Amino acid sequence: MHHTETPSNWIQRWSHLVPAGAPVLDVACGLGRHLRWFAERGHPVTGVDRSAQAAEAAAAWGEALCADIENAPWPLPSRQFGAVVVTNYLWRALLPTLVASVAPGGLLIYETFASGNETVGKPSRADFLLQPGELLCACAGLRVVAYEEGYLDAPERFVQRITAVRELAATNAPARHFLQAPAS
Repeated sequence: MHHTETPSNWIQRWSHLVPAGAPVLDVACGLGRHLRWFAERGHPVTGVDRSAQAAEAAAAWGEALCADIENAPWPLPSRQFGAVVVTNYLWRALLPTLVASVAPGGLLIYETFASGNETVGKPSRADFLLQPGELLCACAGLRVVAYEEGYLDAPERFVQRITAVRELAATNAPARHFLQAPAS
């Protein structure tokens, strides 16, 4: 479970790109820190976590499912969301499902540990660390808005993080360009 109540800086930084009122899915949601963040901004939220205690706490903000997404079928088949949010979690077999869960015009906002983290702490097993460029490859069908890979301090860790959008079907509408996060 997440031991902090503060939403990830990466999630906060890019959440303004989630279409207004669009549903948000938080995978491995823990106690619901990102569910709270998006619910307070007018988004219907759904969280999934394997811990019944976490799901029960997260339900304070919206729909919360207790499900073992590593050893059982995906609990939200064919549902799509305006944003799929993942932090501090990696199950490679689920990456295509997560990308497929992003609705047209929606975002995948993902941040987790990367190779190199074994030199500064846990997780340290390769199973839980993204390899260089791995999130970029996983998001090949989406348009990358932002990507970072490397070392962060406070707390000390190596991460990969991406924000990517599923383009809307071609229309005559002008393209939306997302160049940077709003000034803090």
